[in-house]
Amino acid sequence: MNRNSKEQMVAEFAEKLASAKAAFIADYRGLTVDQVNDLRGKLREAGVDYRVVKNTLLKLAIKGTDAECLEEFLQGPTAIAIALDDPVAPAKALSEYVKGNDKFQLKGGMLEGKTLALDDIKALADLPSREVLLAKMLGSMSAPATNFVGVLAAVPRSLVQVLAAIKDQKAD
Repeated sequence: MNRNSKEQMVAEFAEKLASAKAAFIADYRGLTVDQVNDLRGKLREAGVDYRVVKNTLLKLAIKGTDAECLEEFLQGPTAIAIALDDPVAPAKALSEYVKGNDKFQLKGGMLEGKTLALDDIKALADLPSREVLLAKMLGSMSAPATNFVGVLAAVPRSLVQVLAAIKDQKAD
């Protein structure tokens, strides 16, 4: 790889990391090509960019970005997963892959400029997806209105029930 392509790669990573919501660093040693391709496919479905990168190039790319906290994890073979939108989806995909493959190991990560340890990544992976959280929030917001309509409908319903009872009583 010549100097120009290295500079382009550093600039590309710096741009992605500057706009990234989250990034995860992993050790991929021992994985076969098929396993890496399987992982890439799962991460691509989650909207995540996954790449193997040299530590020196990544150290240059993270300077001046929120991802500077990742420098402590840049030792040994390094793969990085960059999430531009939803940080929960890649955390779930990576955590599931770690459970199914003992050779693949997460080193750590970054969420909006804050360092994530392995426990933090597991906690992030246990969160419901963005869509589920939005649905729960919408349900919580609509519940008071639904309850209010139910209370308002109870008054006429009670009146109708009382009138029906009086009618039945007089019919006997």
